[in-house]
Amino acid sequence: MTPPRSDGFVRMPDAEFEAILTRAAEEGAKRALADVGLDGDEAALDIRDLRSLVDCIRLVRRTAMQTAVRMITTGVMLALLASIAIKLKIFGGSP
Repeated sequence: MTPPRSDGFVRMPDAEFEAILTRAAEEGAKRALADVGLDGDEAALDIRDLRSLVDCIRLVRRTAMQTAVRMITTGVMLALLASIAIKLKIFGGSP
């Protein structure tokens, strides 16, 4: 049985079209996961490990930024305190 044609296009029921799209999406996703090596029984564990690794990288990046800001702030504060001490001649500077 041939599908009905209208203006050069093939018409099919919406349910059948949705089923074809669903099947194609599933097969495409499986192929994509297989291409990157995330297929098989251990795939879910591998994905969880990758997510955990990305979370750790984000934590390290955030901690590094916080540490850099703290070090810069501490350096600026020490420079200010040293300049105040020199200005007030607290350490017995020359008269």
